[in-house]
Amino acid sequence: MDVAHIRNFSIIAHIDHGKTTLSDRLLHRTGTISDREMQDQLLDSMDLERERGITIKAHPVTMEYKARNGEVYELNLIDTPGHVDFSYEVSRSLSSCEGALLIIDAAQGVEAQTVANVHLAMKQNLAIIPVINKIDLPHADVPQTKAQLEDILAIPGDTAILASAKEGIGIDEILEAIIERIPPPKSTGAPSLQALVFDSYFDTYKGVVTHVRVFNGELKAGLNVKLLHSGKNVEVKEVGSFNPKPYVRPKLETGETGYITANIKSPKDIKMGDTLTDARHPSSALPGFQEIHPMVFSGIYPINTADFEHLKANLAKLQLNDSAFVFQPESSVALGFGFRCGFLGLLHMEIVQERLRREYDMDIIATYPSVVYRIKMTNGEMKEIDNPAFLPEVTYIEEIQEPTVRAFVICPNEYIGDMMALISEKRGNVEHTETLDSRRVMLTSLLPLNEILIDFHDRIKSITRGFGSMDYEHADYMPSDMVKLEMLVNGESVDAFSCIVHRDKAEGRGRALAAKLKEVIPRQQYQVAIQAAIGGKIVARETVSALRKDVTAKCYGGDITRKRKLLEKQKEGKKRMKSFGSVNIPQEAFIEVLKT
Repeated sequence: MDVAHIRNFSIIAHIDHGKTTLSDRLLHRTGTISDREMQDQLLDSMDLERERGITIKAHPVTMEYKARNGEVYELNLIDTPGHVDFSYEVSRSLSSCEGALLIIDAAQGVEAQTVANVHLAMKQNLAIIPVINKIDLPHADVPQTKAQLEDILAIPGDTAILASAKEGIGIDEILEAIIERIPPPKSTGAPSLQALVFDSYFDTYKGVVTHVRVFNGELKAGLNVKLLHSGKNVEVKEVGSFNPKPYVRPKLETGETGYITANIKSPKDIKMGDTLTDARHPSSALPGFQEIHPMVFSGIYPINTADFEHLKANLAKLQLNDSAFVFQPESSVALGFGFRCGFLGLLHMEIVQERLRREYDMDIIATYPSVVYRIKMTNGEMKEIDNPAFLPEVTYIEEIQEPTVRAFVICPNEYIGDMMALISEKRGNVEHTETLDSRRVMLTSLLPLNEILIDFHDRIKSITRGFGSMDYEHADYMPSDMVKLEMLVNGESVDAFSCIVHRDKAEGRGRALAAKLKEVIPRQQYQVAIQAAIGGKIVARETVSALRKDVTAKCYGGDITRKRKLLEKQKEGKKRMKSFGSVNIPQEAFIEVLKT
């Protein structure tokens, strides 16, 4: 199609502001989807996406629309995931577009992720069309939302389109605005083919299907192309687009979006943000490429040790559709054989574990999530460590650096004190506060990534009664006073419970773990000591009391010395048993402790 009749756009919004519902309406209105095929959350194909109302995997769609001026336009919607864990995917999707629809819920107003996504779009110089959605709700406040658009995002409020994706209000205005306000794609002027890889997935029959946006030249079957960052040369087998199912096209020209298949067997060979070019006359790479590195690590073990091979096969299948997920085998004395898995963030970790349980029917146990620490050794060497077991001896460590994040928390004015208390409890410091409007403030703070892993988001929601929202971006590594906390049961270290924590928090964490272990470890014939230790120093202790066997029951009457003799004999036996005996911690105890 003629470049002047192509529009590439994306939809950005905070979670649950109606992004997927609007996509459904656009597909229906342009006739891409017939009434018979129509269903809610059409682009969210995974059960998890539908249940949680979030987009995990982005889906591009090509639509044809006949505008009011009588001309036919090709509209390429490049859908993006909303969560911060996938922010690199969002940035690659946005760099494939010339414009973005910014959706704001009329009842909720501008939230933390709205701000973050608008900054991403502005960085890419996109034309932004604001859409105030859900205007049919009884508590929708359109004037307030327009004021927030101007005050917080510096976008003129009168340019916003009022819509309700659920009721189908304002859909035609949105389509016309896409044609009028979003510029057509321009060629980069490179000497040969330039196409950006913005996503990929694995198909059992075709191998890796690569999503591309052509910036210059044309892509067609039979062409030899080179992936500039991975250095692979491949032959294109098929090109096409999505509506939303894939369909074959003769070629993709400048400005068009679609997919290619080639003889690529593994998603690891395709790097997100890579540039495709003609293998014979290569062009330069498109800007913005980054390697994706996992930020959060956790051990995943099968509850039944016989399932190890089964788990290995299922993790490999999962990795086929998610190249950001990495795993390697590891073993633990307590939990047996398992895998050390790396994830982009907490939501990513939750999704992978949930998919293993549901789609592959695996019974798994996950260890406490940890982050990647940088260890500066006394000899000047730098090491990266994601597992407490590999932490070197204290004498060889000069300093430990931990990763930090810059968090943006938006909350109502009355909760600002509680929010600051929560941030300082999590070892963060508030860099500055910004008043957004008469009701809300935005706190920008620097926090250790380790501290926001578990319950930070839940705490924000409970403190602000659901009105707070949060977004974060990765900041730099900072030196910190981190120590390795070990749990000793009967004097022996249990590796599954050891973790790297800040010195100030180690005692509290040790007490909590010791108390939990005391509940789940079965009683023995002798006293069992549960201790939390930092190096050689014990910081917390609990004792599992001994089972008492009444050895004097057979002794009826007679002298007291007879009873004392039996008790002394029992005491000797217990002493000997304690020095030889080992405490076997049952699997259920591990599961109980690690669940909490």
